Amino acid sequence: MNSFLKMREKIIPKAVYNVHKIIIDRADDFLIYDDKGKEYIDFTGSIGVLNVGNSNKNVVEEIINQAKKFTHACFHTYMHLPYIKLIDKLIKITPGDFEKMGVLFNSGAEAVENAIKIARHYTNRTGIITFDYAFHGRTISTLSLTSKVNPYKKGFGPFLSEVYRVPYPYCYRNEKKFKNENDCSNFYIDILEEHFIKYFDPESIAAVIIEPILGEGGFVPAPVEYLKKLREITSEHGILLIVDEVQSGFCRTGTMFYWEQTELDYDIITLGKSIAGGLPLSAVIGKKKLMENIQEGGLGGTFGGNPVSSAAALASIDFMEKNKLWERANKIGEKVLNRVKKIKDNSRYIGDIRGKGAMIGIEFVKDKNTKEPFKEFVSKIIKISREKGLLLISCGVYGNVIRTLMPLTITDEYLDKALDILINSIMEVEKEYEK
Repeated sequence: MNSFLKMREKIIPKAVYNVHKIIIDRADDFLIYDDKGKEYIDFTGSIGVLNVGNSNKNVVEEIINQAKKFTHACFHTYMHLPYIKLIDKLIKITPGDFEKMGVLFNSGAEAVENAIKIARHYTNRTGIITFDYAFHGRTISTLSLTSKVNPYKKGFGPFLSEVYRVPYPYCYRNEKKFKNENDCSNFYIDILEEHFIKYFDPESIAAVIIEPILGEGGFVPAPVEYLKKLREITSEHGILLIVDEVQSGFCRTGTMFYWEQTELDYDIITLGKSIAGGLPLSAVIGKKKLMENIQEGGLGGTFGGNPVSSAAALASIDFMEKNKLWERANKIGEKVLNRVKKIKDNSRYIGDIRGKGAMIGIEFVKDKNTKEPFKEFVSKIIKISREKGLLLISCGVYGNVIRTLMPLTITDEYLDKALDILINSIMEVEKEYEK
């Protein structure tokens, strides 16, 4: 065993899990090289952080330029331009034709926590509605919103009070066979409204927080019709709608943000992951009337909006816009869908393939009728693909979904090579289970 892997086992707890037991030595855009020099195509993007590629030259240049000026300036002690310029840029590119304000933080979880704070403060209510299959972070507050117990929540309670969970419109996993997405939407909206009668008073709810496309929960897009009715219901009851685009944002779904595709209103949007080309940063952008309602000093943090991270974000967004990465995401997603759909009908174990843009999920089941999750199948695909030079990552409450988070800068040549490895790995595992 590599001496550093032995050191890792000795000094870092197993709670800090590693999907791939390799040590990265360097990266070149969408390619990863381990400490032995082996090349891997990265389909993980460090869990959706590297939409513009690893060590993007434009981003690195701005990081260096800013670091030469000053590496940090706490915005609460003295202001700096990267913070102000980035908020101005985010206000312009996020969906919604209304006055907005924004705040910068360090992580997606921190953005979600502060969105909840803002919602509670503005509404003077305490209840929060979240969804099953949701993932919003690993802090105590965000774990309260997150759905998966093991490993995320096990042993870490008690959690935040007055958090209410309702079913996410995961149409594929429902026992009913819906004729179309509208039927599915109506089914789940009826459940939400029934919860208002049985379990909690809508007048006590500050906000509903939803991932318009589940991230960790399985890469499942919520039907637009469901989101439309959800917005109508929240507006009717004075409930704020928080849209979590930490994973789906910044071109991944074929638009800068997925919510653009819904053409719906919202109150707060949380951003993170690919915002700064690999540096830690997140943001909360919301309607001005909500954001300016907070007392002076009520929001912030020592490192939130670090100038180097903010400069990296400005460069990253500029690169996305100049290269129209949302268009590239659509082309990548189309190729992934086409390749997998060609083998889906003849596969006993591919239950579903879905997504938007390059945010595609491939769900594996033991039986297409019972839809029993097949986590072991996915684990073997990941192992075999790594041996062949492709790094994959799973998701889903049951760990039975392969998700595609490759940098959107990947070339057609390497995309085809990666898909060849993925398809061949799937077929190899299929043959193993057919014996």
